[in-house]
Amino acid sequence: MNLFENATDWTTNLEPILTKYKGRKHPLEYHNLYQLMVMVVLSAQDSDANINKIAPILFEAYPNMESLAVSNVEALIPHISKVRNFGTKANWLIEIAQTIQKDENIPLTMDGLVALKGIGRKSANVILREAKIPAEGIIADLHVIRVAPRIGLIPETKDGIKAEKQLMQVLPKEIWGEIGMAISFLGREICRPQPKCPECPINSICEYYKNIKG
Repeated sequence: MNLFENATDWTTNLEPILTKYKGRKHPLEYHNLYQLMVMVVLSAQDSDANINKIAPILFEAYPNMESLAVSNVEALIPHISKVRNFGTKANWLIEIAQTIQKDENIPLTMDGLVALKGIGRKSANVILREAKIPAEGIIADLHVIRVAPRIGLIPETKDGIKAEKQLMQVLPKEIWGEIGMAISFLGREICRPQPKCPECPINSICEYYKNIKG
C-alpha cells in the first residue's frame, strides 16, 4: 500500500492519465451551468446515459432556473419519472430552484453548493470542475472509489467522503481539479470491474497489476 508515498511521486506516477484525460468534458451532456446542476442532481444512484436520454425533453419544458422555480413537484415528475428516486429528486430540484431563482445565482463555491438540497461534495466537485473553478476537493464517484484503492492510492472503502478525504491527504492540491475525473474516466474505460490492465497507461505503478502479475 502506497498510502504515505509522497505527493511528488504520485504527481509523476499519475501524469499519464492526467495528460490523457485533461480537460475532457464530463459524460453528462449539458449545455450550460443550469443544465449541469440539474443533471448532476438527477444522476445520483443513476447512470449518466439515462440522464442524457431524458434531458432534451426535460429542458424543453424547463429551459432555465426561473421556469423550474415557478413550477411544482407534480408538474416536474412526468419529465423525470424514468430516473431513479424521481420523487425525492423532484422535491430537491424544486427547492433548489426556489432558493436560487435565476441561473446567474448558482453558487460556485463548495459551501454554497453543498448547502443546496441533493448536492453533496461529489456533485459539488463535478460542478466546480466543469465550471473551471479552482478545486476545493477531489471528485470521488463510484469509479474513483473502485479504482483508487486498486492503484494503491488509498485503502479500500465504499464511502465517497472518506475516499475524497484520503485522496486529498496523499495528492498535491495542484492536481485536485483534474485527477478525480481522470481516475473516473480510467475506471469507465479501462479499469472496469473486469479491468483491461494491459491497456492501462499507469499499470507500471499499479498495486493490483503488480499482484496479478505475481
